[in-house]
Amino acid sequence: MSRMIFVNLPVADLRRSVDFWTGLGFSFNPQFTDDNAACMVISDDADVMLLTEKFFSTFTSKPIADARAQTQAIMALSTSSR
Repeated sequence: MSRMIFVNLPVADLRRSVDFWTGLGFSFNPQFTDDNAACMVISDDADVMLLTEKFFSTFTSKPIADARAQTQAIMALSTSSR
């Protein structure tokens, strides 16, 4: 059985984040995309959920890390070019 991975990331501006990743060549699954979240397709088995900070907060009682001052996660994604 194949397993899937969903990485959930809080974003301050969902539209700007979608535009950024679209510009790098990524696509989004409209089935799991709305005003609160966007499902960025990495592969058949991996997706990144970009969640508005307000929506992300509904999944945890802990504060959201300030990405300018703290590390939230370290991830690497391969691509054919910069």
